[in-house]
Amino acid sequence: MSSMEPGTVRPGGRTARVRAAVLQAAGDTLAERGFAHLDLADIARRAEVGRTTVYRRWGTATGLVADLLMDMAEQSLPRTETGSLLGDLKANARLVRRTLADPRQGALFKAVIAAATCEAKAAEALRHFYDIRVKEWAPCVQQAIDRGEVPEDTDTHEVIRAVSAPLYYRLLTTGDPLDEAAADRAAEAAASAARAGAYRRGQRRG
Repeated sequence: MSSMEPGTVRPGGRTARVRAAVLQAAGDTLAERGFAHLDLADIARRAEVGRTTVYRRWGTATGLVADLLMDMAEQSLPRTETGSLLGDLKANARLVRRTLADPRQGALFKAVIAAATCEAKAAEALRHFYDIRVKEWAPCVQQAIDRGEVPEDTDTHEVIRAVSAPLYYRLLTTGDPLDEAAADRAAEAAASAARAGAYRRGQRRG
């Protein structure tokens, strides 16, 4: 549920520039070599930043991953509103697809997800990242409720999660192409299920 414009320049003074350089180096390392090779001393060298600065600010590799995910959430593109649930969900799915199909971003997410399976702080950071992105897009479902497209007790967050789930499944397990057709199918399936009441809160409790 993320997409960042390459080459984004973050405003600020020296502190902001140091953070940007370190996070860029961390993202590159994750994409190239995975979490196991995320070494703070190496990140400092790649970012051309003092080792002491990196250790003092981030402390551990998981602390650095947490900040990287926070930065990615902050830099992610805002939701698109098209006036229909299907149009909004397709916009969301295509945004997710572009991110995961990007060689660097896709590899980065694989590395972070792998880290989250064995590092509690990485898992917490990943959950926080997706919580931010789901909350960004959930109003699209609320607007569909207000228009009468889906039942009024629809769980808005579950609908958004359902859109990206098949795309992550492809990324992590099948190796099938992450193309726009796959994104559109995921959106169409989630929209159809939402209209049929599959994500009603009462239904889930039952």
